[in-house]
Amino acid sequence: MAVIQVDNLRKEFKRNKSREGLWNNVKGLVYREYETKTAVDDISFTIDKGEIVGYIGPNGAGKSTSIKMLVGILVPTSGRVIVNGIEPYKNRELNAMRIGAVFGQKTQLWWDTPVIDSLRLMRYMYDIPPARFNENMERFTDILGLDEFKHVAVRQLSLGQRMRADLCAALLHDPDIIYLDEPTIGLDVVVKEKIRNFILEINRDRGTTVILTTHDMSDIEKLCSRVMVIDQGKLMYDGNLEQLKSDFGSGERMVVETDRIFESSQELNELGVTSCSVDGKKTQLIYDKKRINSSMLIKWIMDRYDVKDFVVKETDIEEIIRTMYGERLPLEAAADRERVFV
Repeated sequence: MAVIQVDNLRKEFKRNKSREGLWNNVKGLVYREYETKTAVDDISFTIDKGEIVGYIGPNGAGKSTSIKMLVGILVPTSGRVIVNGIEPYKNRELNAMRIGAVFGQKTQLWWDTPVIDSLRLMRYMYDIPPARFNENMERFTDILGLDEFKHVAVRQLSLGQRMRADLCAALLHDPDIIYLDEPTIGLDVVVKEKIRNFILEINRDRGTTVILTTHDMSDIEKLCSRVMVIDQGKLMYDGNLEQLKSDFGSGERMVVETDRIFESSQELNELGVTSCSVDGKKTQLIYDKKRINSSMLIKWIMDRYDVKDFVVKETDIEEIIRTMYGERLPLEAAADRERVFV
């Protein structure tokens, strides 16, 4: 069942056209020129109940503008947004009662009061029955480890503690949908894992629909089965994460150490190797795994060289997304998921 329906959504902003030079700036005080910026350009999609969807793209792609229309903060220029059967901007109050949101560095907690006081106040804001509030508090305290800081003023919390408190606040009223904007930004590995596990548990147990925007591709891989990629306001991809990897991530690389300097050959190119770079007795081979797999390639090498060691490194999701953006990340700088053979 669809909980979010977006049809031909478009958002334009009119802004003052900047001028160069003092005289042009003076004229601009009287005669203003405007230009139109299209932030979201005719996108359509449907999200079903219980999905965890990664909504990703480069800075300025239109992610935040899209989310703001879904939560009712912005009014679309054209097109339609339906969330839980209503148009968000036409009924902001009802929509707010059905959704939760965590927006990165912007907390919804009261800065100078203890966390628990903010959470108790939200009980009255959302008219949460006492029994349900107590049940949620007990569960969230256990999962998120709130006991260690729930009596501390929000301004004194670390970033990881505040993010956990914000997640609790966003989910106290049992929303149908939660929007998460960079929920693990700046957090250490342990806290990131806690938050990811919490999101998965809430989704599994309560069927909460999760819309996740992030630049941390580990979040996408560990949480999302579906990915939507937006760039320059247009929806570039909407589909299964594994299909995305298959379509755009066929490249793989191998770093092999041999007994003598490796020599490239035309035969390697014919096998599917697209790049060969040699550094002493270590060689990096980049190849299309749709044409040749790592076992076939290492066999070819072992027939000709004494192999001391080799490592196969798959193309990760960050590399795939950057390839889609047209800003391909050098393989040496990409994070690697490695399979090591000695």
